[in-house]
Amino acid sequence: MPGLYLHIPFCKQACHYCDFHFSTSMALKSRLVEALTQELALRADYLGPQATLETIYFGGGTPSLLTAAELDQIFEAIHGHFRVAPDAEVTLEANPDDLTAEKVRELAASPINRLSIGLQSFHEPHLRLMNRAHSAQESTAAVRLAQDAGFGNISVDLIYGVPADSHAIWEQDMATAFALGVPHLSCYALTVEPDTVFGRRQQKGTFRPPPDDFVAQQFEMLLLEMARHGYQQYEISNFCRPGRESRHNSAYWRGVPYLGLGPSAHSFDGSSRQYTVANNPQYVAAVLERGEVPATVEHLTPLDRANEYLMTSLRTASGTDLRHLRDTLGVDLLAQQAAYLRELQDTGLASLSPDNVLRLTDKGKLLADHITLTLFQSAD
Repeated sequence: MPGLYLHIPFCKQACHYCDFHFSTSMALKSRLVEALTQELALRADYLGPQATLETIYFGGGTPSLLTAAELDQIFEAIHGHFRVAPDAEVTLEANPDDLTAEKVRELAASPINRLSIGLQSFHEPHLRLMNRAHSAQESTAAVRLAQDAGFGNISVDLIYGVPADSHAIWEQDMATAFALGVPHLSCYALTVEPDTVFGRRQQKGTFRPPPDDFVAQQFEMLLLEMARHGYQQYEISNFCRPGRESRHNSAYWRGVPYLGLGPSAHSFDGSSRQYTVANNPQYVAAVLERGEVPATVEHLTPLDRANEYLMTSLRTASGTDLRHLRDTLGVDLLAQQAAYLRELQDTGLASLSPDNVLRLTDKGKLLADHITLTLFQSAD
């Protein structure tokens, strides 16, 4: 069943590692919410006339900056144009500094039933280094407030691979997160993108990320601690208690169609992708003044579909079904990459089941991007 993604492109301040589309000016926020509701009407048939939404995801940016009235406005539009499954997973990304007791009560009274809280770290100097708007104390308090308000389905984000003299800070971050008892954790290695504060500082020589082996050691520590605390790694960066996977993100990785609304949002209908312009004023003007969605459509070839399936599935615990890749998507890796597949198994980077499902080992997950690129197929 398909999902709906809404991009809320506003933040209080810019995190030094972030290259997502957002604005720190709230001047267009109410107009953009109006445009989102109008885009819902314009694209009501994108997923087909009988589509029932199984998941709704508010991402960003910082969706927790939306007021209760703005959320009500959006949900009214969603239900006016789509069927929504009674048990739909409805996620809102939130920053800890937004989650006051009053805000959490508002969210608990809304259709939101899952919170994804961007904690990133419990170490105050690391929060300041990343230019996060919240404090370490607010991180813990936000999760407790959400739990007290009845939110049982909570995910928290953590970042590892932050420059440090030892692994002690990362060990403490993990221990604090486990103590909170949340059912889902998303843990990402710090990535320095060129068009970010960290990227520009790295070019100037004023910021130096840790060496690769330091980051790899923290990833290995993460895997050990997750397993020790009863969390399953169902995707390279995502861990959960049994049965508490993110249904929305899992659908992405399975290639389920979804509709993305808002500036910079992506959509997928099974055969093509659509990319909306990453510019708030242009988006608002196009939707509200001209009644059109400013987007680029990319029609996917069978080879595109095969490479996308390979890229997403190989990151998951389910692995890549090489028979599906061959019989449905037309790429026979068993024949075309036989030598490399043997090499992956011989070096302990991957396993191949009797029914031809390729899965990365813990060792292989450290090299997931390289392995995927090697397996990618080109048109020539």
